Amino acid sequence: ISGSTPLLRYGKCLFYKKCKKIQNTACLLLFSLYIIRLYALNHERGIIMGFIDVIKAKAKADKKTIVLPESMDRRTWVAAEKILKEDLANLIIIGSEEAVKKGSEGLDVSKATIVDPEKNEKTQAYVDKLVELRAKKGMTPEKARETILNDYTYYGVMMVKMGDADGLVSGACHSTANTLRPCLQILKTKPGTKLVSAFFLMVVPDCEYGDDGVFVFGDCGLNQNPNPEELAAIAESSAE
Repeated sequence: ISGSTPLLRYGKCLFYKKCKKIQNTACLLLFSLYIIRLYALNHERGIIMGFIDVIKAKAKADKKTIVLPESMDRRTWVAAEKILKEDLANLIIIGSEEAVKKGSEGLDVSKATIVDPEKNEKTQAYVDKLVELRAKKGMTPEKARETILNDYTYYGVMMVKMGDADGLVSGACHSTANTLRPCLQILKTKPGTKLVSAFFLMVVPDCEYGDDGVFVFGDCGLNQNPNPEELAAIAESSAE
């Protein structure tokens, strides 16, 4: 990798010094400038917080409405209970009455908003908008209705598109492709985005590597065998 790539600009030799003993050809370990700046600021203020605590504090300070479309997965409900208990976000869970009853049994998710696509009065508006957005791809009202009623990820993405939610979290029981497809078709990418990529935030307790054990793994789940230009774009996007 040449010296002008984002990887060396952001990580520089510190990256190699701290990670030279870690052997994992499947992943690229990156430093996030955001993490470094945030930790530095907290230390200057005398605030010692774990990275996850920092994320939670930011979420509480600017609480968003998040859609969870995978009501068929018990883990969604377990996670929802924890999120609501800590008051980290307003939650919308998409599901039928049967799925809600089965998935939430024994859990307190009373603060969540439950949306049943079959009964929601806004469903028709989502159908109409999807037809408008995908008309050139052959989308019809019948196909649009079938799509959002049978694939809740599409339904959740339409909620975000129409301003009824700020974001969506999915992927517990859907593949990466099935999770990303609705987003790319409907929400599109941020202007100027060179390449769609993903990254994992990994926090390792009592670790001498990374930034106090915090790593950014990018891109482990989307682009296979990226070329040098794509690798640079992944590094730049992950660091940002």
